[in-house]
Amino acid sequence: MAQFQHSYEVCSCKHVTLGEIIHSIKEEGAKTVEDIGDITDAGTACGCCKSAEDDFGTPKMELYLDQILKKFVK
Repeated sequence: MAQFQHSYEVCSCKHVTLGEIIHSIKEEGAKTVEDIGDITDAGTACGCCKSAEDDFGTPKMELYLDQILKKFVK
C-alpha cells in the first residue's frame, strides 16, 4: 500500500480517503469492513470498494477496504 497517498479516494461514492480509513482502524478501533462503514460511510453505497468479490464495476478498483484491514488488523 505504500504507493497510495493518504489522500487517495478509496470509496468514490462517499468520497472517503485512505487516510480516513486508516484513522478509523488505528484511532477509532475499526476491526471489520462494517466497522469502517459505520465510522466513515465507506462501502455503504454501491459496495464496490469492500472487496474484489463485491466489485461489479469496470475497470476494477485498485484498493479495497478488506485489503486495508488485512494490512493493519492482525
